[in-house]
Amino acid sequence: MRADRLVSLVLLLRQRGRLTADTLARELEVSTRTVLRDIEALSAAGVPVYAERGRHGGFALLPGFQTELTGLNHDEALALLVAGSRRGAQAFGLGSALASAMRKVVDALPDSYRATATGAAQRLLVDPETDLLARRLVPEEVPDTVVSEIRRAVFAGHKLRIHYAAAAQTPKWRTVDPIGLVTVREQGYLLATVSGADRTYRLSRVLAAEELPEPAQRPERVDLDRAWQERSTQFRTGGDRVTALVRVDPARREDLVRTALAVRAEEADADGRLRLEVSFQDRRHAEWALWQLATDAEALTPQWLRTSLRDRAAAIATCYGE
Repeated sequence: MRADRLVSLVLLLRQRGRLTADTLARELEVSTRTVLRDIEALSAAGVPVYAERGRHGGFALLPGFQTELTGLNHDEALALLVAGSRRGAQAFGLGSALASAMRKVVDALPDSYRATATGAAQRLLVDPETDLLARRLVPEEVPDTVVSEIRRAVFAGHKLRIHYAAAAQTPKWRTVDPIGLVTVREQGYLLATVSGADRTYRLSRVLAAEELPEPAQRPERVDLDRAWQERSTQFRTGGDRVTALVRVDPARREDLVRTALAVRAEEADADGRLRLEVSFQDRRHAEWALWQLATDAEALTPQWLRTSLRDRAAAIATCYGE
């Protein structure tokens, strides 16, 4: 870890020039004392870093100092810089490692590419925190100690013991065979098996984790994308799911599809409206989704859903009747 930090320190000085010990400490997420020790180690190793005293002082490298890193062409570096703008690394506890990697990517570019690649990356935005309707994506907080332990078990192929708080249940310890990690819309998930049965755990509900020395019972190779699709299908079709037949204005079709779990069938009516058979997570989800569409959608079945929406509309009408 110290070797990586020393490389990151050198790259910071190369890319940003003179920096104070406090600034370096913040960037590297260490103490100022650690930065001073690292500076001494670099000097002893022959890296030409020097200190400037005074109000605007700090540490800097002698002009012309170069590091030896693998070269990248412009498009390769741009692709990595754009990928680095995504927040998936935060869900897996790799935020600081990503920042260090991005510094190395920029430093690996030839001088003629560096300015154009970083400038181009600034003109591309991937997954902003809010959409056009100002709906904010709120990432889930997972302690680094927890996600690091999970990540180690996944990579090492070891069994994992987790203290898991399932919804509406008392937290309890479980021993699982980890398969992989997935992040979807700022939420992280652990894919695992227990006695051969598929299990999916939300990382934000893992209260503690412990990598075990025993090897995990899992296949050598895994197609995570396929595994996630299969588990998503199981989630949408299992439990207390609700299926409804809905007539919807074509202009609001996408709004309905985005809120539903799945579309099972679709056809056009003679009047131009669309008739969709859609599934929802439960009754509350179905009522909420159809209420958002007001008169642009009509639930044809089940009858309880029609009754619920009618009663809700009547209550609103009574409230604003006078």
